[in-house]
Amino acid sequence: MSNNSTKPLLKTEDVSEVFGGLKAVSDFNFYIDKGELVGLIGPNGAGKTTIFNLMTGVYVPTTGEILLDGESIVGLKPYQITQRGIARTFQNIRLFSELSVLDNVKIAYHCHVKYGLLESVFRVGRYLDEEKEIEHESLKLLKIFKLDEHANEVAKNLPYGAQRRLEIARALAAKPKLLLLDEPAAGMNPQETYELMEMIRWIRKQFGLTVLLIEHDMSLVMGICERIYVLEYGVIIATGTPAEIQNDPEVIRAYLGDEAVN
Repeated sequence: MSNNSTKPLLKTEDVSEVFGGLKAVSDFNFYIDKGELVGLIGPNGAGKTTIFNLMTGVYVPTTGEILLDGESIVGLKPYQITQRGIARTFQNIRLFSELSVLDNVKIAYHCHVKYGLLESVFRVGRYLDEEKEIEHESLKLLKIFKLDEHANEVAKNLPYGAQRRLEIARALAAKPKLLLLDEPAAGMNPQETYELMEMIRWIRKQFGLTVLLIEHDMSLVMGICERIYVLEYGVIIATGTPAEIQNDPEVIRAYLGDEAVN
């Protein structure tokens, strides 16, 4: 449980997810406080992405509760959860590949627009002012991620690393309280991973974000996370600081096998 006197930003209580009789996640109890940068790690198939899907409304828990700012988000649609303050990236990049780089970011801003359908159809009222502001803010984000010179390019034509940055920029355009990053360093070389680590540190501070990170690159996880949860077969087997996790026999066994701790 959180050590803070205030409630955690996000908390799960005894969350389980069953697919056709197979328990993908079992009694998952987790919290993340506002402003924290927490890692979620584990071997392939441990249930990490399933956890993200539960937190973002892609799946509904079979049992248990998920609380954002003390209020249940179980049963809400993904877009409703985004509006409440959770945004994510994906292990496999999911951009609107045929749209421009700029339009990819603008789309995310639209989850917060206040103009109505008729205003958008006739382009009157709040529509013009809000659209102008969305374009301005989108270009600012692209500049932060060094993508402004590519604003009018088709997203699928960007190099791999730039597509990763665009996906993070699009997530930030949704104005989240909590940013979920699903293996952001996948496919990156060591230099790109280091630059990503510095970027995550910077955007966390710049945007006042809370960040939950799934990642296989242990240098990235150990380099930036304050606390780490370790999953194996959908069950938390360890939680602690990076130093505690690196020396935990259960974690060593999960990753390297029983012979590693004998």
